[in-house]
Amino acid sequence: MRSPRRCSRNGCPRQAVATLTYVYNESTAVVGPLAAFAEPHTYDLCEQHARSLTAPRGWDVVRHEGEFEPPPPTTDDLVALAEAVREAARPAPRPPEPDQNRPENPHQTGRRGHLRVIPPNH
Repeated sequence: MRSPRRCSRNGCPRQAVATLTYVYNESTAVVGPLAAFAEPHTYDLCEQHARSLTAPRGWDVVRHEGEFEPPPPTTDDLVALAEAVREAARPAPRPPEPDQNRPENPHQTGRRGHLRVIPPNH
């Protein structure tokens, strides 16, 4: 199962709920709801970092005023979860049963069907 997108800030383990985009020609940082896909030149942020973001002097910050919500699970997430549950529910493979015709020590002489096992000469 793929993991949820994480905050882009170094050392932050929280789930991303917002996307930061810079509009350089307008000197503006835009913090909005999490984009559907991770894009180059954008940054995913957790709620704490999305709300506390500051921009360089002379820049404007346009910030989403509503609630930042985690993205809903995708069908890929649900399919991966279902496969993981199926895999966990499968019975463990049984260990092979000992062969009654096979000797415990491979260097012992024994019979297997119509064949005879002869130990190697050392």
